[in-house]
Amino acid sequence: MFNTSIHWTTFFYLLIDLFIVTFTFIQFYKNRESLRRYLILGLLFILYNLTGGFLPLNNFPGPIIFQYFITYGIAILLCVYVFYYLYREYDIKIINIYWSIRNITLLLALGFLTLFIIPYFTTGSLDMARLYFTVPFILIGFYYWGVFFQKVSRFPKSNEFTSRRSRLSITSVGCIVLLPLLTLIGDYQWLTFTVMNIAFFAFTAIEIDRYLFILENKNKMYEVFAFYKENKEKLWDTKLVYQNLTRREMEIAVSILSKESYKEIGEDFFIAERTVSKHASNIFKKTGVNNKTEFLNRFGPSKS
Repeated sequence: MFNTSIHWTTFFYLLIDLFIVTFTFIQFYKNRESLRRYLILGLLFILYNLTGGFLPLNNFPGPIIFQYFITYGIAILLCVYVFYYLYREYDIKIINIYWSIRNITLLLALGFLTLFIIPYFTTGSLDMARLYFTVPFILIGFYYWGVFFQKVSRFPKSNEFTSRRSRLSITSVGCIVLLPLLTLIGDYQWLTFTVMNIAFFAFTAIEIDRYLFILENKNKMYEVFAFYKENKEKLWDTKLVYQNLTRREMEIAVSILSKESYKEIGEDFFIAERTVSKHASNIFKKTGVNNKTEFLNRFGPSKS
């Protein structure tokens, strides 16, 4: 299309992603903190579609390897941010200290340099460089997906909301880890970009489902929201700092108001009980109570 290498399917996904991100950007001003990370994720997918779809260009200035440096760099950045997004938005901490976000970034960057750039300049073959780079990361990716699947699946899901999130998360990560394999197979844009954009659509479905979950439970959260609205003008008159609950904290708050234990909440959201306790502590601080009992007494169902 347009005398470039972009396939019509890639261009179609690009338009869909642009629409989604534009809509998200409009909502961003209404709830800036809540949508910031998702907005960044969407922009990275747009960049991935743009660079991977249009490049390489014959009339692009500089050597062709520079164009591959751009496309692979954006893909690596996207993959790293997906790991970060899963951890920050859903508390899915699968990797240990040796697989921190920083270490994953360093591993991918070092791997790209030693397994793609150097082999390309020494052999002069793009196919050989792609082979050296993708094979190790195919193995690493499937190992990561296996650990992720085991982590997410081992918690029983007590409601359909968390079951859907579990399935969508597994789907999105599975699509991401397939990228090295799809790259090795060849330049089939219709296949590679379909799989990658399914990952973004799965994340989008999770976010829509999260919004609907909060909306369905707005009656349980009514007293909490009313408390914030009443006290937001009193920030300078109190030592407590009242601020909006994050979307994750809203989910935990709904579960607490449903009188679930921290263990049950952890099983619902496939996170550790201590992580639930940390979220609960933040919720209590933001709503001006000291513990779970006070929170339930002030905002519980009897108050709605």
